Amino acid sequence: MTPDVQTSVLRVRRLISLTEGLTERLRVECEAFRAHRPQDVAGGMAETQEMANLYRRESAQAKAAPAFLSVVDAADRDALIAATQAFEAVLAEHASVVDAARQVSEGLVRTIAAEIAGARALGAGYGASGRATEGDGRAVTFNRTA
Repeated sequence: MTPDVQTSVLRVRRLISLTEGLTERLRVECEAFRAHRPQDVAGGMAETQEMANLYRRESAQAKAAPAFLSVVDAADRDALIAATQAFEAVLAEHASVVDAARQVSEGLVRTIAAEIAGARALGAGYGASGRATEGDGRAVTFNRTA
């Protein structure tokens, strides 16, 4: 069964538009992280996640049934390829920037946890019996898998 040309063209153009939109959102997020303004990203995270899920579904459908691309003209195929390549480049950059922000954040948490643990240990001393007293029993929780 050959795919309908008009439906295939609309599908490719929708995928191009989605890819370009998601690429632009990730580019803006990269700029915000580089400007040390991660709070600017927080407001649009839900929309970015929704776009990413939609892109994942659309690209999975295209991969599962690529016949629709055979009836689309070369200009639309080339536009889809260019949009996908730009997306992959920005995606790699975004992963790098987010990883750097994660490492900084984890470093801050480690430093704060060490400072708290050190401050609590200072109060420990010797009791009347000559034995060391127990330190503060409250634990500092630190999850290394974040």
